[in-house]
Amino acid sequence: MQITNPIGVFDSGVGGTSILKEIIHELPFEDTIYLADIKNAPYGERTPNEILKLSIKNTEYLIDRGCKLIVVACNTATTNAIDALRNTYNIPFIGIEPAIKPAALASKTKSIGILATKGTLSSALFARTSSLYTNDLNVIEVIGKGLVELIEGGKLQSKELLQLLTSYLNPMIAQNIDYLVLGCSHYPYLIPILKQILPENVTIIDSGQAVALQTKRILGKNNLLNQNQKTGTHKLYSNATTTVLKQLTSEAFQNKEISYLDF
Repeated sequence: MQITNPIGVFDSGVGGTSILKEIIHELPFEDTIYLADIKNAPYGERTPNEILKLSIKNTEYLIDRGCKLIVVACNTATTNAIDALRNTYNIPFIGIEPAIKPAALASKTKSIGILATKGTLSSALFARTSSLYTNDLNVIEVIGKGLVELIEGGKLQSKELLQLLTSYLNPMIAQNIDYLVLGCSHYPYLIPILKQILPENVTIIDSGQAVALQTKRILGKNNLLNQNQKTGTHKLYSNATTTVLKQLTSEAFQNKEISYLDF
């Protein structure tokens, strides 16, 4: 494996670009390849077996392109497939799961909200993590049904999205949460709207920076950090429309190339 090989990143759509931005910020000299599997989104509504098959398909494409490490930038794919991927392929994998631990440890009201997909909330990995840290907490879990589709559809500023989010957050606010954990890589794009709805004392936690730092740590541990002091290049592929991918990454980073790819 060459240290100059790219980092691979995949998600069920455009949401994983929120993770990709953090990785590029933390590792500016690394090349990346990003797969947005938009035609199969959202993974959260699929069966565990379907999620595993899609994750294998994405992984094998990225391995064929020479990726030295793969970031599963999708909570649902991580919680349903990452163990199998690690057992099958001989490269490092970084997963993403809801940041329950920091919220649970820091909560003063002993009440936290988790906004996630059905696929994440019903997974064994989520149940394992949750049981470790939330025994003495009031945890309000809400499935964010319809949110991914609205983000993928470029409707971040829509009235429909605001109304849907408000309906999901009101039960959490009523139970005095002081932390909201985002359990989907699409959801960081909702933070400006979440801040409009939530009381000021509620802290929003997503996993982006933690994933980027872990990616850096694992590359270093495996002697795979790119030593070239040259700004990385970034290839982003969508198997459906590229419009929203272009919108969400327009100002995020340079040296990028976005194209359609049938994968």
